[in-house]
Amino acid sequence: MYFKFTFCPIILLLWASLSFAQNVNVVIHGAASIAKTDDNFVCVTLDWWPAEKCDYNQCPWGKAGILNLDLRYGALINAIKAFNPLRIKVGGSLQDNVVYKVGEVSSCPNFMKREDGLFGFSQGCLSMERWDQLNRFFNHTGVKLTFGLNALFGRNESQTEKGLWIGDWQPQNTRDFMQYTISKGYKVDSYEFGNQLSGSGMGAKVDAKQYGKDVIVLKNLVKELYAHPETQPKVLGPGGFYEEKWFNTFLEVSGQGIVDGLTHHIYNLGPGDDPNMMNKILDPSYLNQVSQTYKGVSDVVNEFRPQLGAWVSESGGALNGGSKDVSRTFADGFWYLDQMGMASTYDQKVFCRQALIGGNYGLLNATTFVPNPDYYGALLWHRLMGSTVLAVTKESDPNLRAYAHCAKKKPGVSLIFINLSKDRSFNITFSNAKPEDAGKPNYEFVGKQNREEYHLRALTGDTKDDIVCLNDVPMVQTDSDDIPAMDPKLVDASTPISIAAQSIAYVTIRDFEAPACV
Repeated sequence: MYFKFTFCPIILLLWASLSFAQNVNVVIHGAASIAKTDDNFVCVTLDWWPAEKCDYNQCPWGKAGILNLDLRYGALINAIKAFNPLRIKVGGSLQDNVVYKVGEVSSCPNFMKREDGLFGFSQGCLSMERWDQLNRFFNHTGVKLTFGLNALFGRNESQTEKGLWIGDWQPQNTRDFMQYTISKGYKVDSYEFGNQLSGSGMGAKVDAKQYGKDVIVLKNLVKELYAHPETQPKVLGPGGFYEEKWFNTFLEVSGQGIVDGLTHHIYNLGPGDDPNMMNKILDPSYLNQVSQTYKGVSDVVNEFRPQLGAWVSESGGALNGGSKDVSRTFADGFWYLDQMGMASTYDQKVFCRQALIGGNYGLLNATTFVPNPDYYGALLWHRLMGSTVLAVTKESDPNLRAYAHCAKKKPGVSLIFINLSKDRSFNITFSNAKPEDAGKPNYEFVGKQNREEYHLRALTGDTKDDIVCLNDVPMVQTDSDDIPAMDPKLVDASTPISIAAQSIAYVTIRDFEAPACV
């Protein structure tokens, strides 16, 4: 039974007032965009893991896997509907061990623990009855769907190199699955080919040249079965960890116009049982390290020009189900929202969080479906941050992270501020950057319209809280399992923005002049 707080304890306000405040001027470069994201940048995954999936002496998946998730819960339905729409990717480690019970496939086994199986499990199966249930659910909740395909079907593991799967991909089961999907009128936005088979792989790997040949087969299959270009799902790949040589080789083999979106995974916090997890999350220099991966992927995209650019198609921060002490708490938002901000500046079009539900890193509690703090941070991003990314510069403590986009609902700009500091708040003013060829200095911006501010803090001030406060109101579902109202605080534009220690804030400025946002 959950006690429903109606306000955030006053200790938060006292703590914020006693922290040392630093004045910071933030310069917004609104003349031109530095990157573009997809309109549905925020994405989540649904995974195949059964209840028997255990790591670090815990089994946090319960009945949150694709095959046994109860789709009737109002809390689950309302959490998805709130995004209107939410992009969901169905996939994960076991997707290359899933057959589809359609066509020539008559038996439909459940995943079973097996020591010599892929990730310790036997082959599993998606029945068309379950696929029907899932699609009714997706249609009812307005999901924009990416489906991860089995890219190991028909291959065999090498007898000479452990983990390497050899031979041509056999597409018949996928063909039958797509034909059934089309016959039912089910909408699939994109298909991703395989999961973590790139480079050194995770559990299994495929040679880059072989993968490049096989993804051509998949693309031709999609073009054959989906005759109308406007309803033709996109082809994504490889959905694994970035390794420059492997990515370049597969794209050289497949050629342009085959892979529509280049997908990769980010787990930059390392193993979920790392005792230094909190230190990593609060260390700006550590958070910055992953920028080299984003830059590498961006460089590959610039060379090969896939139509949809780069996607982070899976990112849970910490591996193997996440961290039981951190991933479901307010503290995780420092990593998660900073990653989305950073990824967007490197022109990553979509960012898929592992997972909507399941493990320790689910946005929803795996048994109660109650949203964890990161859910609210993701929902605010989806509602406030538009697709046009702007540059931001500042001279200040590196613990203050700042990202700016054109506002999703025009006019104006929306920003997110992340304060990693334990004992320092920031008072922020703005300047508007002039184009370099204008021959004029930046000038201080003072708005005339009230700012719209959304301040996120941990309920009691402890960043390991699993309840977040928005503008000092605890975010808890209503008695009817609806997502609570998430209204802004309207603030006099002539005053600085105050970002409390270890807090996160979204800010929308309606009268900021940014030509890139017109």
